[in-house]
Amino acid sequence: MTPTDDLDPRPSPSRLYRNPAKGVLFGVCAGIAEYAGVQTWIVRLLAVLALLMFPPPAVVIYLIVAAVLPRVPERLYRDDAEQRFWRDVRVDPSRKFSELRHRFREIEHRLRAMESYVTSKGYRVSREIDDL
Repeated sequence: MTPTDDLDPRPSPSRLYRNPAKGVLFGVCAGIAEYAGVQTWIVRLLAVLALLMFPPPAVVIYLIVAAVLPRVPERLYRDDAEQRFWRDVRVDPSRKFSELRHRFREIEHRLRAMESYVTSKGYRVSREIDDL
């Protein structure tokens, strides 16, 4: 066993995959819908419209995409919250990073308040009273 065997590389959650479990044929539309954060039926409708308007190119493109896109890995996300997070990052990254920045600022503010209290005289007096 090498040291690199311990580092189990997780698949990239921001990558486009095809999803045969939720798909009808190869799972291309289901994968695109999941990646874009839209309903699967919308992508399927667009695929059918492309097939009706441009049959040969649509079939060729669909088959190429099915061959090129990898299947979605078994455990791509740890839970539903992680899946929602990565979908939000793909759909609207600036909004998601703004939310994260706001969250970290709140955490920093609370941490500063705790640090200020722990280093205050009132905290030391309270500790001394508790130690009696």
